Amino acid sequence: MSELTTQDLESILEFTVTLARTAGDLILEGSEAIQSVTASKDVNEKKNSVDLVTEYDVRVEELVKKEIAQKYPTFKFIGEESYSAGSRPPLTDESTFCVDPIDGTTNFIHGFPFVCISLGLIYKRRPVLGVIYNPFLDHLYTGIKGKNSYLIKSKGQPLKLPLSSPPKPLPSLSQALIAVEWGSDRVGKTIDSKASGFGRLAGDPAQGVQGGKMAHSLRSMGSAALNFAMVAQGGLDLYWEVGCWPWDVCAGIVIAEGAGGIVTGSHDVFSATSSGASFGDVTEDILTGRKYIVVRAIGETEGETAKQAQKRIIEEFYSTVQDVDAN
Repeated sequence: MSELTTQDLESILEFTVTLARTAGDLILEGSEAIQSVTASKDVNEKKNSVDLVTEYDVRVEELVKKEIAQKYPTFKFIGEESYSAGSRPPLTDESTFCVDPIDGTTNFIHGFPFVCISLGLIYKRRPVLGVIYNPFLDHLYTGIKGKNSYLIKSKGQPLKLPLSSPPKPLPSLSQALIAVEWGSDRVGKTIDSKASGFGRLAGDPAQGVQGGKMAHSLRSMGSAALNFAMVAQGGLDLYWEVGCWPWDVCAGIVIAEGAGGIVTGSHDVFSATSSGASFGDVTEDILTGRKYIVVRAIGETEGETAKQAQKRIIEEFYSTVQDVDAN
């Protein structure tokens, strides 16, 4: 296996950005098709919107897979649609693209413009490159491990992330805008647990919410990749998710890290690593663990480094939702 150099990664990033924009055009085409079906009075004569989502998910992934195979024939590939169809190669040290062709499919169906393609690259079992592109807003996020991350709006000049410089402080969760998602598991135990945890994050302890943090608010963008991107940008302070997959988060991990953010896994993973040098190292276990928390860059204050502040926020968060994370 030949070593990937920084120059290699920059070349791969250029290719991936072009690929993301090409895929974005196909996503927009799919959205138009879905909205025309939704607007039709006689939908029985046409494919329904769910069928069209599946069709375009597959078409986008096939486009991406074909282009990657032509440009980088030795690279492995993990994609949401091919995984669902039974192609489940184990992670190796080889370069592996990890792709969600359309992240935010519920938004895609409804015409809510927070939908993206997420293209991550894994090397030696670590995320090393990420591109997230929302074609509806024409927002493109890019990152290479160990380098800065950027946002390009409407093909303008790259904006270094986070957009606020220096990063804003974050004294506690009570000043935080937090991203959460309801997820696809809607059984009573899961919903009740999440609702309880979300209630404590948002609730006012002075008004009878035991353990309430009175966060500024909670947001659900409906796309794990865009939640990560918005944390990298600084528009969200924290995002927490249980149940999504490596292709949802791989690109976002790299972009968030390049913007000074920190990513770790479940409460147990955080507890086991927070006091050691490995804290913030997204290992294969974290990447595939399906529990993620990402905190934006936080400005240093007197007596507290940025990483100490991030660690404090994660501790406060998990002490609030620990019973939800345990499910």
